[in-house]
This record gives sequence, structure tokens and C-alpha cells, in this order.
Amino acid sequence: MATSNQDKFHGWYSLIGAMLTYGGICGSLTYAYGVFLPVMSREYALGRSFLSGPYTMLMLMGGLLGPFAGIAVTRLGVRKIVVFFNIVVVLGLLGLSMMNKPWQLYLFFGLMGGMGMGFAEYISVTTIINNWFVRYRSLAMGFLFASGGIAGFLFPPLVSWFISGAGWRMSWLLLAVIHLLLAVILAGMLIRNNPEELGQVPDGLKPGRCLLRISLLSPKATYTTTSDWSLGEALRSPILWLLIIIISVVFFVSTMLSAHQVAYLLDLQYSPLAAASAFGLMLGTSIVGRILSGILGMRITGRYLAMFFLTLLCLGVVFLIAATEIIFVYLYAVFTGIGLGGMIVLVPSLIGAYFGRTNYPCISGWTMPVVTAAFAGAPVAAGCLYDATGSYLLPFGISAGLLAACIVPAFFLRPPQKHVSEKSRS
Repeated sequence: MATSNQDKFHGWYSLIGAMLTYGGICGSLTYAYGVFLPVMSREYALGRSFLSGPYTMLMLMGGLLGPFAGIAVTRLGVRKIVVFFNIVVVLGLLGLSMMNKPWQLYLFFGLMGGMGMGFAEYISVTTIINNWFVRYRSLAMGFLFASGGIAGFLFPPLVSWFISGAGWRMSWLLLAVIHLLLAVILAGMLIRNNPEELGQVPDGLKPGRCLLRISLLSPKATYTTTSDWSLGEALRSPILWLLIIIISVVFFVSTMLSAHQVAYLLDLQYSPLAAASAFGLMLGTSIVGRILSGILGMRITGRYLAMFFLTLLCLGVVFLIAATEIIFVYLYAVFTGIGLGGMIVLVPSLIGAYFGRTNYPCISGWTMPVVTAAFAGAPVAAGCLYDATGSYLLPFGISAGLLAACIVPAFFLRPPQKHVSEKSRS
């Protein structure tokens, strides 16, 4: 029986379940809301600022609940958390289809959707990958995060088609049915907490053969810690805080660009179609960056990849600043998309490789509030600087400078070493 389990490695099935969960939440919540916003604005005669509040609440809860999500996943297992909180999301989507007061958007989307995002999205799905994969961790992360980009392509036009044919209320109901199927039923059937509960090992490789397989697949095996770090040990590591600073800068810049790049290109007299196409191209190339990061992460040291992707991001912003010709707009979209996609995959892969599997949910969870606090105000900051100067040159210039300032420190993202106390030595 043990041999049968080894021959049918379940990690890839768990990866598919994680992809369904991540893609489902991205599609039903992150990317769908913007399609509903103008329709619901006309329905209730409300300003865009009021209707933007639930989305802001969703994003803040998704980050601030990180420490609690990490504790819950560690104690209860990731499968239970994913199923339960995606049921909460389904109930929230059902509530949106029956709402009759504008404040209910904050309850059903901001609160219930935010709980689903905080508990069942980033922390949970990356925990699945870190539990099931060591050698193939970065590759699996690449496929996982690519599912979010694919959802960004599929869900907005699908939701728009639903709304035009059945109205916005029925569209929320249809999303609830889709999310129930993808993120609750199918994901619940496929996901398992870790390989040990099935008598398997990470990557599906027997311990005695693991190093041989690695040497055949890669000219240089990448680092993975042999000792799990506690939450306290990780929080005392400068390497973890360097990772937090770098990813905070990346999300600060990407959030600013997502909010203002279309308006900036319109100010430069590009057509609305060209401005929107640049955003779509950036999203598409980010999928390429995510998969590329996953493949390269099996063969190239993480700190070198961080320098590479940060350089692409920085150059992308520089191209945007210089976008007086359409070629610079395309260069911006390609460079920024690949750089952003690569960093999204690389950071959770490095946290898992550097600090181990056992306490990954708690360690990663405690990084979320810091990162969220760092990037939440980026769109507002850019807007204030634009209002003060009449130009996006200053906020985009600051963004390029911040990214450039992260490139050299990324070189020092070496594997951390535990500090051995005197008591332990004796």
C-alpha cells in the first residue's frame, strides 16, 4: 500500500486544488468587482468613492488577517480552512445577489469576502505548495500564481456577459455557483494538508533517491533549509525583514501603477483603447513572469533572480515615464509584467526555502499586515502628488527610485543562519 501511495503522488492534485481556490477568489472578488461597480453605481445613484470602500475593505482585511490565518492553518490544517472560508465567500456572493441597501456591500463583499481572502487565499494556497514541494516548489508556485492571472483574463468578460444578459443580481448568484464548484467542491476534493498524512514525502521522491533526482534535473540544486525555524527565530532574522521591505516596495509600486497608469497614459493623449490595452498586456506578461520565475527558481539562486526581476520592474517604470512613443508603452507593459510576476512567485518560495515547512503559515502570515500597511496608501499618495504638481513624474520617479534602491540589497538575500545560544552549545 505504501508503494502505491508513492506511485500516485498527490502533490500535483493538491496544486490543482490550490489553483482553483486562488483563481476562484481572484476571479470572483478581485477582478469581478470593477465590472459590477458602474452598474451598481447607477442602480443606487451612489458615487464611486462610496462603492470603492468595500473593495478597499476587502484588500485591507486580506492582509491584516494574515497572522490569524497563519495560526488557524497551523492548528486546523489548510484543507479545512480553505473549504470553510470559501463557503463564507459563497454566502457573501449570495448575499450580494439579494442586497437591497448599499451598506450591505460592506457586509457581504468587504467583510465576508475579506475573510475569505484573508484566510483562504495567499496564506493557505502557498502553504499547500510549501507542504507538498521542496525541489519543485518554485515551479509549483509559478503555476499557482499564474492561475490568478488567467482568472484576470477570463472573469471580467464573463461577468460582463452575465450582467448584459441576466442583470447584476443574477450575475452575483452565478458567481456564487461557480465559486462553490471551483473553490469549495473541487478544491475540497483535491487538496490534502501535507504528504505525510498520505504516507508520502515532498515532491513524491523517496528520501534515498531525492539528491540523485535533483542532480539530474538541475546543474545546481537550490538551497532549502534542513531545519524548520520558529516564528520568533524568523522574526529575529534580518533576511526576513529584507524580504518584507523588498516585497512591500514591489506591491507599493504595482498598486500605484494599477490605479494610475491608465489615467497617466490618457494625459499623454493616448486613446482609451491603447491605455487599457497596456494594462491588459502587463497582466498577460505577468503570467509569463510567474511561470518563468517558477522554472528559473529550480536552477538559479533566489537572490540573483530577485535582482533580475527588480531590474525589469525598475526599467519598466522608467519606460512608462518616457512613454512619449507607443513603443515605450509596450516596453513598460512587458518589463513591468514579467518583473512583477516573477517577484510574486519568488518571495513565498524563498520564505519556504529559508525558514522551512512547519511554521511557514505563521511566518508568512505575520508578514502580511506589514506589507499591507506599506502599499495600501500608494494610490492615494500618487493622487496627492499629482494634485500638488499636476504631473505623475514625481510619484513614478519615486517608484523607480525605490525599486532601484532594492536591487543591490537583494544581492544579500543569502540563506539565513540560526543563532546558537550559549545554553544550546553547552
